[in-house]
Amino acid sequence: MPNNILIKLQEGDRAPGFETINQNEQKISLSDFMGKHVILYFYPRDNTPGCTKEACAFRDGFAQLESMGVVVLGVSCDNVSSHQKFISKFELPFDLLADTSQEIVKAYDVWGPKQFMGRTFDAIHRVSFWINPEGMIEKIWTKVKPDVHASEVIEAIKAFE
Repeated sequence: MPNNILIKLQEGDRAPGFETINQNEQKISLSDFMGKHVILYFYPRDNTPGCTKEACAFRDGFAQLESMGVVVLGVSCDNVSSHQKFISKFELPFDLLADTSQEIVKAYDVWGPKQFMGRTFDAIHRVSFWINPEGMIEKIWTKVKPDVHASEVIEAIKAFE
């Protein structure tokens, strides 16, 4: 059974602000990126198959995204140490944000019930938000295919320019 999530945020809404730390324990807040396009992608867990595919696809498209002035931020509830290992293992060139308190995932409505092997539990849903330079949500992807998602993001931003 697919995992369905109802996100209250909509395209055109102001993106919820946040402050947390990245893999280097540096404070990062959404307001740091005002004036830039931000891809805020939520993923369940470091070093799992789908999450690795998605992160590596963003890594492979990173130069193109960066040349378009886009900031990529990955968010999961993993801790700094886990993020450091994930970045190192796969040479990820963007920040991973540690949302160990679940404040960001809850603010963006991506935390909720999932089913796996007949069991229901709360976890992060794989959802991405494109936040425009004014801090508004430009696009929300709720049905993310990890291996092609970065390409979808690039195509959407190209169409916007």
